[in-house]
Amino acid sequence: MKVVSPSVEIIVMDDGPTILKRIESAGRTCYKSENKITDASAPAFVSKILRTGHHSVIEHASCTARIICDRGVTHEIVRHRLASYSQESTRYANYSDAKFGKEITVIRPCFWSDDSPAYAIWYESMLQAERAYLALINQGASAQQARSVLPNSLKTEIVITCNLREWRHIFELRCDSSAHPQMREIMLPLLADMHARAAELFADLYDKFKDDITSQSWKR
Repeated sequence: MKVVSPSVEIIVMDDGPTILKRIESAGRTCYKSENKITDASAPAFVSKILRTGHHSVIEHASCTARIICDRGVTHEIVRHRLASYSQESTRYANYSDAKFGKEITVIRPCFWSDDSPAYAIWYESMLQAERAYLALINQGASAQQARSVLPNSLKTEIVITCNLREWRHIFELRCDSSAHPQMREIMLPLLADMHARAAELFADLYDKFKDDITSQSWKR
């Protein structure tokens, strides 16, 4: 059995200036003020759009991200319907195959230290799940049948594409202190990455959650 930490990476996202110019070009169509477009006008226009609440305009830009986390977290992520998802399937991924190391991979829970009694209980239950899964496969069960014993902590990969308005909505909910710690563990770094690429579009959210991003307070 392999235990890994979650991770997230941006696969497709235009650079900040390109995104801002696209949004300005689309937004100024509403006012027929295209004559006001200059090389430096996009940041101020987009900032005004955000302040006045005309967030539909930022739907003209999108981002695709790959997230590696546990399946419990993805059950929450896919509730955001204004997005496209492609996820590793336990129906077709047979973890007894050599390409998976003939073992399952699980996500380390951020809220328990490796030397804690709770972690020891969790670790043993993961081993039991792996033994049961491999035993079922050895008995002739298919991957889609054997997956019945796999835990929420099972590692999965999911690719997500959605527009930047929806990403802002996701961050508002999933970076909040009331969100699940393992959800915040991936969403706070993702917010920081998007802010680094297009600060004007995420500055308010980054400022709101900056202390959590830097302090890693989600480990609780």
